[in-house]
Amino acid sequence: MTTLPVHRRRRWLPFSPWHFVLAPVSLLFGLPLVWLVLSSFMSNAQINRFPPTIIPHSLHLDGYRYVLDNALFPRWFLNSAIVAVVVVIGNLVFGILGGYAFARLRFGGSRALLALMLGTLVIPFQITMIPTFLIMKDLGLVDTLGALMVPSLVTPLAVFLFRQFFLSLPREVEEAAWMDGCSRLRTLWHVVVPMARPALGTVAVLTFLATWNDLTWPLIAINNDHNYTLQLGLATFQGQHRTEWSAVMAGNLIAVLPVLIAFLAAQRTFIRSLASSAVKG
Repeated sequence: MTTLPVHRRRRWLPFSPWHFVLAPVSLLFGLPLVWLVLSSFMSNAQINRFPPTIIPHSLHLDGYRYVLDNALFPRWFLNSAIVAVVVVIGNLVFGILGGYAFARLRFGGSRALLALMLGTLVIPFQITMIPTFLIMKDLGLVDTLGALMVPSLVTPLAVFLFRQFFLSLPREVEEAAWMDGCSRLRTLWHVVVPMARPALGTVAVLTFLATWNDLTWPLIAINNDHNYTLQLGLATFQGQHRTEWSAVMAGNLIAVLPVLIAFLAAQRTFIRSLASSAVKG
């Protein structure tokens, strides 16, 4: 009995059979975003109605007016943008230096230091937030944007991701640069880093997402509403006795847009990094 090749058995499908599973799952994950968009154009009465209104009968811009009329909203958006950009740049620069050192340099205790650094990933933030706050207080950074940026300028995850990527690169490329007279640091920035675009995109997207959406640490370190981040400012829309749900939905939609734009901009390199990531160690 002869069997048809796999490509012939699937010729009747213009796509992989896995799409029958992935398409419903993607729709399921997309429902919260669709609900957020629809709710941002509802009034508070429509949002609080029971049973809930799925599709609004009329569009309302009350939530967007409430958000944009808030004089501090642009300041909150700018604060979040400044913090996110600085933290992303810090993780890229220090992550590259640390990851390359662990991947290429051999020094005493390097493996123990790497294991110790990775061990910090399993420590809950609730344990470290008080010591971090005291350090920021001693540095005079409490209630400033510096308190949000300094503790996150380099993370163990960024160093580890860059290390894994550098381990997958052939050493011959670097050796050729050394033979041409390049120093190790020049080789890193002019030869190795240009080949690390997938890792750069992955670290940038993950760092931007974590920093932009962070609420717990800004809630601890910031008291002045002029220094609020966007997420912390949106939390003020929820009062003890009354919540402007239309404004919350509109503000959250505005806050989600930079994250979507950042992911779409780095989507190709991000997926390439996930597909080619190595577990070499």
